[in-house]
Amino acid sequence: MIVLKTKSELALMRIAGRISAQALKMAGQMVRPGVSTAQIDREINKFIISQGATPSFLGYGGFPASACISLNDTVIHGIPGGRLICEGDIVSIDVGAYYKGYHGDNAATFPAGNISSAAQALMDATVQSLYKGIAQARVGNRVGDISSAVQQYVEGFGYSVVRKYVGHGVGKDMHESPEVPNFGKKGSGPRLVAGMTLAIEPMINQGGHEVKVLSDGWTVLTADGQLSAHFEQTVLITEGGPIILTEP
Repeated sequence: MIVLKTKSELALMRIAGRISAQALKMAGQMVRPGVSTAQIDREINKFIISQGATPSFLGYGGFPASACISLNDTVIHGIPGGRLICEGDIVSIDVGAYYKGYHGDNAATFPAGNISSAAQALMDATVQSLYKGIAQARVGNRVGDISSAVQQYVEGFGYSVVRKYVGHGVGKDMHESPEVPNFGKKGSGPRLVAGMTLAIEPMINQGGHEVKVLSDGWTVLTADGQLSAHFEQTVLITEGGPIILTEP
């Protein structure tokens, strides 16, 4: 069932989204060679708690950290630890904040120092595909219009869309209906109506779309070892067009 949000619920989601966005921005500023992913996770945890919220991901399904931090060929769900970021890495950080019963959810991929032109091109295409998708998040359109916009854009550069993991509704629960794939047919899927809140999140691979999960049950890598990038925003559907709730 797709849950439409009331005005009072959206007021809380705006706060949750702002906290999530501020945490992500802070985390991105920490991305540089020599910093460990655990250090970034600790600062995210402290910041979210300082804002009167709790980290959405900590303990979710057993996840052991406050943020997912995924480097290079790790697509999503990387577990922070002692790994030091190196020059040339690309670092995907996924952050959620839970505030008074509602979640905000966002992600971005950041460069560590000087990165390759190929890595930069992948990141650029992925973030642009996110906004191509958001542009289709309009009353009267369908979920497939978002999906198709993302897919068509990145495949035009020769990249692949991850199939196994998708975007989703978000609100009282971290994952709500509907699913929002980053691939699909224009004009397909549920109709978009005012009051829907969606986490739109392209996960784009430099090579093939296939992925594998490590034995920890969380860490998702590209099957071919090539790079992956991930960008996400929580978006509200309104009569006047899409509104991004996860802005600092």
